[in-house]
Amino acid sequence: MIETIGHAAEMVATAIEVVMLLVIVIGSVRAMVQIGAKLVAREALAPAVREIWLHYAAWILLALEFALPADIIRTIVGPDWDEIGQLAAIAAI
Repeated sequence: MIETIGHAAEMVATAIEVVMLLVIVIGSVRAMVQIGAKLVAREALAPAVREIWLHYAAWILLALEFALPADIIRTIVGPDWDEIGQLAAIAAI
């Protein structure tokens, strides 16, 4: 029974990490497209940098929100000191 729960928890954590990866990719692509659009249009990039950076930071923050529960699930099932340290670092961020 415990092995089944551990396997299920690992699958759930992996699924959450896939979502996290997708969020990072989407945010990164959007930021690059926005920068590229400014460069292609030959518009000044400096005024837009703050807005692009803030939107990108929001995507990264959303990805961290997915990373934390995935790490919590993995730590609950089979904690070791490395995982506990990673969890503490992510939670601190």
